[in-house]
Amino acid sequence: SSPVPSLPGATTTASPSSAASPSARPSTTPAAEFPVTLTDDVGSTLTLDEEPSKIISLSPANTETVFALGAGDRLVGGTDADDYPAEAKALPDVATFQGVQVEKVLALGADLVLAAGNDFTPPADIQRLRDLGIPVVVLYAETVDEVLADIELIGRSVGAADEAAAMTASMRHRMDTISAAAQVGPAPRVFYQIGSEPDIYGPADDSFVADLIELAGGQPITTGDAVSFTMPLERLVEADPEVIVVGDANYGVTPADVKARGGAWSSMSAVKKDQVRPVDDIIVTRPGPRLADGLAALALAIDPGSAVPTASPSASAVAP
Repeated sequence: SSPVPSLPGATTTASPSSAASPSARPSTTPAAEFPVTLTDDVGSTLTLDEEPSKIISLSPANTETVFALGAGDRLVGGTDADDYPAEAKALPDVATFQGVQVEKVLALGADLVLAAGNDFTPPADIQRLRDLGIPVVVLYAETVDEVLADIELIGRSVGAADEAAAMTASMRHRMDTISAAAQVGPAPRVFYQIGSEPDIYGPADDSFVADLIELAGGQPITTGDAVSFTMPLERLVEADPEVIVVGDANYGVTPADVKARGGAWSSMSAVKKDQVRPVDDIIVTRPGPRLADGLAALALAIDPGSAVPTASPSASAVAP
């Protein structure tokens, strides 16, 4: 099978109202101390009177971000998909694809829950947690800029605003450098295969993955829906990808599998010209601290001859 574990909402179709809107973007001005008032990605506002001491994350991206900000020792629960850093695997699982174990969240004494939008965390579970008086911040980024804004929002939520600002400045500098190196020659039409069972999954129209493909030097082929990641085969054939990036390679799907599908797949330029390549999907589709690594990997999957820098710059190379 080829699960779609990294990208919030990758196997669901949510209503437009559940997606983030520009007006729901958090302020990027760091708050020096608590209490702090936050607005999350679905427009909900909450005030945290004190720095949270028992944090629960309901997505692997949020878990990874909290660890990267130096607050991992305050995480008391996570999801069964948490895999980075290694310490994340040991967290008690309070969420699966089936939903959130609300009673377990209560038992762990959570004073902050970091949830995911676009139905990745079931809205009914979010509401139940809020009804029980637990502060919930919902995160769902539709662009790369919003991924960076969400890292800063998590930073403000956990009392690591300065660390988050430094992290996003470093990420932005590195991603600008990678993107500049990738923008050479005409941009090929790129389909990023997020998953292939039971349907074919690709980037939604309003998704940071589509944004990332553009930064990596490609023209993204999207599903035709703002929030659904299910790709109609007819739309894909009509778009005729020149490059297919196999994101579900992590789950056993190979470029050979894609090329062997036959039928309509045989007519695609990418298949005919053998431009089907794997990538590490987790760093590409997980909206967290390693997204610059994901951008570099994606740019090389689109154009293996690209001169994109793959190593992280030294701290002295980061613009203030």
